[in-house]
Amino acid sequence: MAYSPRIRRALGLWLAAWACSTALAQTAPALRVEAVATQMQSPWALAFLPDGRFLVTERPGTLRVVEAHGAVSAPLAGVPPVAAGGQGGLLDVLLDSDFASNRTVYLCYAEPGTGGNSTALARTTLAADRSSLQDVKVLFSQQPKVASSAHFGCRITEGRQAGGQLDGTLFLALGERFSRKDDAQRLDNHHGKIVRIGKDGNIPADNPFNTPAARRDGALPEIWSYGHRNPQGMVRAPDGALWEIEHGPQGGDELNVVARGRNYGWPAITYGENYGGGKIGAGLTAQAGMEQPLHYWVPSIAPSGMDFITSERYGKAWVGNLVVGSLKFGYLARLELSAPFGGKVVRETKLLPDLGERVRDVRQGPDGLLYLLTDSPAGRLLRVVPR
Repeated sequence: MAYSPRIRRALGLWLAAWACSTALAQTAPALRVEAVATQMQSPWALAFLPDGRFLVTERPGTLRVVEAHGAVSAPLAGVPPVAAGGQGGLLDVLLDSDFASNRTVYLCYAEPGTGGNSTALARTTLAADRSSLQDVKVLFSQQPKVASSAHFGCRITEGRQAGGQLDGTLFLALGERFSRKDDAQRLDNHHGKIVRIGKDGNIPADNPFNTPAARRDGALPEIWSYGHRNPQGMVRAPDGALWEIEHGPQGGDELNVVARGRNYGWPAITYGENYGGGKIGAGLTAQAGMEQPLHYWVPSIAPSGMDFITSERYGKAWVGNLVVGSLKFGYLARLELSAPFGGKVVRETKLLPDLGERVRDVRQGPDGLLYLLTDSPAGRLLRVVPR
């Protein structure tokens, strides 16, 4: 049967759409969420214990163990004092890579003190019965302290060499405390910085500003990069590259691949604007000597936790993708990259668009599935399952 050119064109378009939808069905499985635990008080971060349990921080200052079947423990004893209020409190948690043998845990939190508060990083040991923390030692305390309840940053990751091997260091992302945004461009303070320290609190000799000349100029030797606003997610790619996301003001959330000694621009350059409108500073989006984001969001999605997908639980096409939680819109963003675990962002897809809850943390679990924490006074730990 012969078809008219118009019908042939319509059939061609339909076949192309069918092929496209088939390809999408193969690469974008339908997802559902399972509630692992509920009724937690503003949970902020989670870690996976080797026995199948979860360690979860709550912003008011409590740390809890969640059983595999969802039962939530009483607050663990021994948590250091925190400045709970606004965005402050007990924030990130990270298990040491040798946790199975040393039971070491790292905590990031808002630390009270003279003059206000600041972000701090502590090392501690989880008791064998999981009821308390022991031998808490503060490894780092952001200076100076500020009377503020905003922009603590506070994500932790272990350092890796270019080949991906652990190097015995820790990276800590620090906010510029909102009222001190201009500090992010100065190296004599810790506001708006990513710092790198040893697991014992020492300063690595190969940090970019740990040189006699830099110290003479007043630069703090623990600084790794600067010009950040409020980092809320940070993760290491398998090749060792450090990826970071941070909140912009009104628009201008950024995804950055962070390199040693680089300036990421805030507040001299930004794709956002002041709350209520109006340019920030000179209103520039680029300037010599300052890095451009790999990807940015306008309007802001208020990105928080993020992780790379390394498992095939959602299909091979998802391996090497980055997933990012949105606080503002309550969904999970899947970022497809031009190369697995690297390159440019080539496509962004909204996952779980009807979730309707602030996604605070995103982690891939040992089972290869994604786990989310929703940030509310009755927050939940969720497991993301392909249908």
